[in-house]
Order: sequence, then C-alpha cells, then structure tokens
Amino acid sequence: MTTRTALFICVENACRSLMAEAIFNADPPPGWVAISAGTRPAREANPRTGPMLRELGLNLPPHPPQLLTAEMIDRARVRVTMGCLDDASCPARLKTMELRDWSLPDPATLNDEGFRQVRDRIQQLVRSFRAELVLSDGRQNGVAEVVAAGSAE
Repeated sequence: MTTRTALFICVENACRSLMAEAIFNADPPPGWVAISAGTRPAREANPRTGPMLRELGLNLPPHPPQLLTAEMIDRARVRVTMGCLDDASCPARLKTMELRDWSLPDPATLNDEGFRQVRDRIQQLVRSFRAELVLSDGRQNGVAEVVAAGSAE
C-alpha cells in the first residue's frame, strides 16, 4: 500500500500545524501519515507547544519548524491550512489548490487556557478528519458499510 500524506500548514509551523501533525500521527488511518510545515517557519517550536501536547500524552514531531516546499504541496493527498491563507507569506499557488482551512487562531498570542482551547479544537478536527479518511478509503475499497458499522458502536 502506498503511504498517503496529509499536510498541515501554518505560518510558523511552531504551534497549530505541529500539534495537528502530532495528533494525527498518534493514531493515523491505515496507509496515511501527516507532515507539517510553515510558510515562514520559526527557528523552533513555541515553548508551550511541547508541554501542551504532553498533557495529551503526545510529543512534538521529531523535526523543528520547517519550510513549506512545492514538493510537499504536490506530494500531499490532502492539504489543511490552520487559518493562514490571508497571510502574505502564503504561496499564491497553494490558494488555487484544493485544500481545507480550519481557520484557527494562532495560540501563540493567547494565554494558556486559550492555547488549550485551540489544541483541543485541533484534536476534535483531526479526529473527524481521520474518520472521514477511513470512510473514504472504505468506499474506494468497497467496504464502506463495514467501516460505518464499526464506527457506530
């Protein structure tokens, strides 16, 4: 089976997209992996991102904030922006492609409770996204009824 990639994108790749990558990869759908990148990456993850993930029993991804590349964009099966489409650093090409935008506030500007709220929203969105990918894969493989029945229990 070919591994398919979900790409999570934000400006700095220091908070939102790193959290989405970590949450997704903690329990990815079969055949899927997530990566994350930023349009203007920070030097390092926001100092609160790691501790906020550890509250969920997760760790930061093994890479520092990284630059979004054309190869990442092209290779990804699904592209998810965190609410950065209005930023001047967002590539015009990305805006013309099929993607999802979760329109999340940047938690770096929020207090700890606000940061947790964004993290928890990302966790909910990733959970729904994973379920959608599993159902989509099931339909493509002719087993949608089995997947749907299993998720209703």
